[in-house]
Amino acid sequence: MPDRVRGALHRRLGDPVGRYRTTTASWRAALDRPLTSYYLLLGASALLLTIGLIMVLSASSVYSYRVNDGDSYAVVKRQLMWMCLGLPVAYLASRVSITFVRRLTLPAYGISLVLLTATIFLGHEVGGNKNWLGVGGFSIQPAEVAKLALVLWAAHVYANKERRLDSLHQIIVPVVPGMLLATGLVLAGRDLGTALVFGGILMGMLWVVGAPWRFFAASLIAVSAVAGALALISPTRMARLTTFTDPFSDFHNAGWQPAHGLYALSTGGWFGQGIGASQQKWGDLPEAHTDFIFAVLGEELGLVGTLLVIGLFLTIAYAALRVARQTESPFVRYATFGIVVWLLGQMIINVGMVLALLPVIGIPLPLVSYGGSSLLPSLVALGLLIGFARREPEAARALAARRRPVAGVSAGRRR
Repeated sequence: MPDRVRGALHRRLGDPVGRYRTTTASWRAALDRPLTSYYLLLGASALLLTIGLIMVLSASSVYSYRVNDGDSYAVVKRQLMWMCLGLPVAYLASRVSITFVRRLTLPAYGISLVLLTATIFLGHEVGGNKNWLGVGGFSIQPAEVAKLALVLWAAHVYANKERRLDSLHQIIVPVVPGMLLATGLVLAGRDLGTALVFGGILMGMLWVVGAPWRFFAASLIAVSAVAGALALISPTRMARLTTFTDPFSDFHNAGWQPAHGLYALSTGGWFGQGIGASQQKWGDLPEAHTDFIFAVLGEELGLVGTLLVIGLFLTIAYAALRVARQTESPFVRYATFGIVVWLLGQMIINVGMVLALLPVIGIPLPLVSYGGSSLLPSLVALGLLIGFARREPEAARALAARRRPVAGVSAGRRR
């Protein structure tokens, strides 16, 4: 290329390699700031809550109109009530001390076991699973509360054993028996989906504390055997397992829900039909505002909307793992990792169900699906993560430095 042409192109285009390096350096500098994890957690959580409330309003409007005497907003009003209850609790969770949280872990674990046991004898069935318990005028799912309790209890136990975790016995006792007990209570209510989430949390906690690989292999074989046995004794579960890869093969029976979920996603295209324009929510898609809300989201917001939601979950995971990597507190490290495994794993299972990559096992999409029993523990967990992020030494100093100038300006104005 002649020098004259090369010079003209350089003047017009500048130095693309230099611009790329500058942009990359700017992104790295932004991500290395002390408050990056704090703001990422806060922003991604707020966006997911907002998207979830909008999608609950849209996905539940037809169902709500039919079952609530023409009130299309009955379901979303209940979701808004749970959100108004959960946000102050999440704020308190972000402010309480880690010592206080650790004091609550054992009582929380014990209460969760009591509630799970009460569900077996006093609970009522929904969708074939006995996993709901009436408390006052409300019905709750104790298993949703137990997810957070199990994570915090296991993190507390492992933090106390930090220097003894090179022993397999110390890794197993008492966390593995304690979690298996909770899982057994859930299985007694025939809730295989939640039991698998409990198993995923246990595997995640064992991995982060350094359990040997042979233990994981044995656990995977045992879990597969139990899940297979439970599927064989339930015709409904067996039908779901045999048809999830091709739901259209049993379209009018076990494949009805996943098939209509795929219809919803396929009609959404790149940018969706628009908020409120879903057709599948008019009765063809069961549980449109709970377990299959991701399908309605894809139909109304398209591929862009679904990728945005998945990206927000990955943002929460990224920011939380940054906190876990940088913290000096063993409890914060284990609790953070456990919460990430819980929320991210549940998101993966829910999206996999809607995409017909996994069997339908009744797992809601955290922060997006309707349900106070799922929303409240998730908000508390996120509040704890945000609190962990803001207590990191560099983040705490950065927040204190931002408050001091404001205080100085206010004092100057008063003078």
